[in-house]
Amino acid sequence: MSTQRPNRLAKETSPYLLQHAHNPVDWYPWGEEALQTARREDKPILVSIGYAACHWCHVMERESFEDAGTAQLMNDLFVNIKIDREERPDLDHIYMDAVQAMTGSGGWPLNVFLTPEGKPFYGGTYFPPRAVYNRSSWRDVLVGVSTAFLDRRAEIEQQAENLTRHVATAGGFGIGDPKKEPTGSGQGDGTGNATNQQGIFQPETLRQIRDQLLASADKEEGGFGGAPKFPQTFSIRFLLYHYYFTRDTAALDQACLSLDKMIRGGIYDQLGGGFARYSTDREWLVPHFEKMLYDNALLVSTLSEAFQLTQKPLYEEAIRQTIAFVHRDLSSPEGGFYSSLDADSEGIEGKYYIWDKAEIDAILGEDSTLFNTFYGVTPEGNWEEENILTRPEGPGLTPGERQRVEAARLRLLQHRAGRIPPSLDDKILLGWNTLMNIACSKAFAALGDERYREMAIANMAFLRAKFKGEGIHFYYHAYKGEARVPAFLDDYATLISALIHLQEITGNAGCLTEARDILRFVIDHFSEPESGFFFYTHDGQKDILLRKREIYDGATPSGNALMASNLLYLGIVFDEREWIGRASRMAAALSRPVTSYPGSFGVWATIFQSLTYTIPEVVITGQQPENARKEFLAHFIPYRVFQSSHEENTQFPLLRDKPSGQDPLIYVCQEYTCQLPVNEVATAIRLVENVYKL
Repeated sequence: MSTQRPNRLAKETSPYLLQHAHNPVDWYPWGEEALQTARREDKPILVSIGYAACHWCHVMERESFEDAGTAQLMNDLFVNIKIDREERPDLDHIYMDAVQAMTGSGGWPLNVFLTPEGKPFYGGTYFPPRAVYNRSSWRDVLVGVSTAFLDRRAEIEQQAENLTRHVATAGGFGIGDPKKEPTGSGQGDGTGNATNQQGIFQPETLRQIRDQLLASADKEEGGFGGAPKFPQTFSIRFLLYHYYFTRDTAALDQACLSLDKMIRGGIYDQLGGGFARYSTDREWLVPHFEKMLYDNALLVSTLSEAFQLTQKPLYEEAIRQTIAFVHRDLSSPEGGFYSSLDADSEGIEGKYYIWDKAEIDAILGEDSTLFNTFYGVTPEGNWEEENILTRPEGPGLTPGERQRVEAARLRLLQHRAGRIPPSLDDKILLGWNTLMNIACSKAFAALGDERYREMAIANMAFLRAKFKGEGIHFYYHAYKGEARVPAFLDDYATLISALIHLQEITGNAGCLTEARDILRFVIDHFSEPESGFFFYTHDGQKDILLRKREIYDGATPSGNALMASNLLYLGIVFDEREWIGRASRMAAALSRPVTSYPGSFGVWATIFQSLTYTIPEVVITGQQPENARKEFLAHFIPYRVFQSSHEENTQFPLLRDKPSGQDPLIYVCQEYTCQLPVNEVATAIRLVENVYKL
């Protein structure tokens, strides 16, 4: 790290921005000071976006941003702004769309050049310090962009105008007119009347989605597409749900193959639990070693559902180890969850995680042979003459051998803790925390472990205490107790979903009223009336170039997809038919891209399933509903509204006229018409399956 005096980033709270606080580049944080400087000096703006766990961001910093000569060139020619994409995803979305439109690809670090008015006109990702492989050097790019801005100003400004218009409409790709789409929803059309079954929400549409996913699936190594491979949990969940409804074994086999290969591969931390962000190869062997909170949250949620469906011990083990990793390495003392662990330690990617066989032999002694066989350790290694631990398929272990392997794993984990660890990005983000909150609720439902429910309850209390502003308003980001940046659509959508799940595992009806109030706030302040979708940013946010819609399901779920799911669930809970209709219209408007590109619209695809097969309503009443609730939640049912209560509550339509006696009673309903109550969960499960006509 340079000994240069701190620049303007020294007063920031983002760990990523603080990493750049001693660069000789005169970095500004995003804000009015930088924008006014650019306008006053009539200089173009360089916006450089990255995040704390980004390997190539660190590489470009070492090669260029810490170089005094390069920094001087940047300072002379541009107003330079550094942005943490995890602190300002709204800005990242805008400028990533711009670079993708210009170059056809994106990624981080993201370097984009703007006019003094903040409109993008050129950009790219990583640039090397010297020209190589047909890629211009960073200095050449700087000089070329500056020269073009000075010599061809009118052309540059016209290009910026065109690109800005493109970015403004980019989020609407594939959106049709929902009024012209026959929905075929069995849940109602928003007016209380059931719609016909001849529209897009029908089994044939789901078979098309299934066929598209399996056509891109790797039938040998799991996952979808080639290297690099990402977990793609939304596609896996669709296939799990498809199997539940159709008993299509090909769907289940591909979903389980994908999960099995990831858990057995190097993308999974075999010692400490938790998943890396992606695999650089087809076989899941060599990961990009950074660990993100959101990836692990989504994988725990998916594994919990897969375990409910299959009861595979491998999935239970991965759930427990991954939550243990989050609790050990990504949890704050107050109940929040930190963002990520870096890929690098001591400046070397993956150094913290890899092993030499001789080192393992020295630590484990006589247990090393068994351990090395189980985890695929060899003298020559499997990556750069070292070993990334994997779990190859092999003969099963005896109970005694399994105990020895587990003891050896814990010994190596303890030894590894003495190494210099990857750096921790300890900022706390509302949306990522609520994804992990949902994962804890799902893990409790699947495994019945009280610790996971307590984690969810404690985390929600923390989020209310640290992120809630006046009224319904929440903040997106908190660092060392300071809440900053208004929450975005994704944050509110995942918060509502987390409250829904928390209500299911606790029976706390207050979570539903809180979720309803937040949903109304989102409708009031994020809606785009013309389309029925939602903007990514609050209507009161003024420091952005434009408001965008985000409809793709990327590394995290689309806020619009989650809002559609929330509208469906809470629309049934509170008998708000307009909410149900709005969700149906949103999904119908995306029928073409969802069926053609389900890998990019995975959460939307699962919403299609709920609208096709209808949504049963299940209620448990009784003075002590806890045991029946826990038993019911252990079963895999993709879509249902679920409430449990020890007393009648007239605020909720599903709880009205349902007396609460000494023993639990279970009601299975459809559109508020309930069958006679039963007192055994197994009987209730059969009634639910009858609703689905399984």
